[in-house]
Amino acid sequence: MNTTLTAVSGLEVGHYTDLANATGCTAIICRAGASPGVDVRGGSPGTRETDLLQPMRRVDRVHAIVLSGGSAYGLDAASGVMRYLEEQDIGVRVGSALVPIVSSAILFDLNLITHKVRPGPAEGYAAAQAANTEPVPEGTTGAGTGATVGKILGPDRAVKGGIGSAAMTLPDGNTVAALIAVNAVGDAVDHRTGQVVAGPRRESGPGFLPAVEVLTRGEAQVEASVAPPMSNTTIGVVATDATLTKEEANWLARISHDGLALAIRPCHTSRDGDTLFTMATNQRHPPGDLTTLGTAAVEVTAQAVLRAVLTATGLGGIPAVSELNGEG
Repeated sequence: MNTTLTAVSGLEVGHYTDLANATGCTAIICRAGASPGVDVRGGSPGTRETDLLQPMRRVDRVHAIVLSGGSAYGLDAASGVMRYLEEQDIGVRVGSALVPIVSSAILFDLNLITHKVRPGPAEGYAAAQAANTEPVPEGTTGAGTGATVGKILGPDRAVKGGIGSAAMTLPDGNTVAALIAVNAVGDAVDHRTGQVVAGPRRESGPGFLPAVEVLTRGEAQVEASVAPPMSNTTIGVVATDATLTKEEANWLARISHDGLALAIRPCHTSRDGDTLFTMATNQRHPPGDLTTLGTAAVEVTAQAVLRAVLTATGLGGIPAVSELNGEG
């Protein structure tokens, strides 16, 4: 059973992964075009073609979303996805021209192994070529390859992040799913139990120091040299096969951030540029209840965050939760 983003009819997902340099990118493709939405939060975002997705803008379809490592350099990966889609004759017709609509967001992974290698057009093209409807691989792959979490006390105490996905089918038959690349300065928290699943590791002994307590109790000063601004960010896509207008898709992107806030603490900080996109493939009629869709979107977003850290494997000297021998 597929419980990842490709459970949504009409979507394909492909990764490009560079383990040697701890970076990668992920292409989410809708060949028929999807009703788009976006909501950008936090103080340090990096995005491409997000203004176009707002309700008042003319274009009402997006053909791909690209999630990438590489900080601002990684925005170039979207150019490779555009080239792939053009070759596939996918895009908006403007006279004799064809323009694929490809939006993108990036996360910062430049210092895990090297800052000299980052995804570009060739890597984006490779991710698009690899896109398929199979269950999406999770963990240390694609845009989550170089991701880390729990960095409030510095990278030496961090835990490996990654990319995770979750999906659910509602009683009315509509499917809602999320794909989230988690590279947060804060902790990953199981929203069902309140347990910190991944956070800054204690200097000695097992377990994590909850970032909220570290900050609010004054147990440590967060210096720029310890948790640098612009060195984090959680990005992702929430999708549904329900039929939504562009305005409704934007509303779904906004409410889906509640899922990030449930599973990442603190969330939307000045050191993060959290960005969520929506893709509604409009495969099902009638569209379904928007409140129910929003509730499901929040839940699968939170679940995807947990999947990202629980399926990750260690890289660049940063251990994954699965490698900490049950610590936490």
